[in-house]
Amino acid sequence: MSWTAPRTWAAGELVTAALMNTHVRDNELETAPAKATTEGGIFAATGANAIAERVWVTDFVAATETTVSATYTDLTTPGPAVTVTTGTKAIVFIGGELYSTTGSTLATMSFAVSGATTVAASGSWAFGARMPAAGEIRVLGSRVTSFGMGGTNGALTAGSNTFTAKYANSGGTTWAATRAIGVLAL
Repeated sequence: MSWTAPRTWAAGELVTAALMNTHVRDNELETAPAKATTEGGIFAATGANAIAERVWVTDFVAATETTVSATYTDLTTPGPAVTVTTGTKAIVFIGGELYSTTGSTLATMSFAVSGATTVAASGSWAFGARMPAAGEIRVLGSRVTSFGMGGTNGALTAGSNTFTAKYANSGGTTWAATRAIGVLAL
């Protein structure tokens, strides 16, 4: 069903059930209250005169694991990951406790997208924690709890998309714990 521009009625015109259904009932079914099915859901425009309900989806992995990969990869326990129906955009939040075991190297966390869209994890939307080099002052001890936020800026294909956290290191070992991802589809 789609929204129809309301009819301009003429005086004395016979109003039929078909006209009322098209211009009143069907249009009412395209409103936010009629489409709302999930508490806390929001609405995103999916085109001219069209909306879809979207929900905030999260996942969490508590396992503490490591990688020495210089390219983005899964840890022993992949993720966290969420699958959500999106339009062409989404806001993605990633976070966790990261640590690099080698001085002056960067432990990073990013995300990849699969499903209707295929996008590899990238440093362009990653966050990281750099291990101080010898002699540098350590702030917050040796572990950094942080988060990053990335938008997809129209790079998605509308449909079911899975967002999965990935990890890399610039020359040492990435240690990661208490990892989380949250996606707000637009």
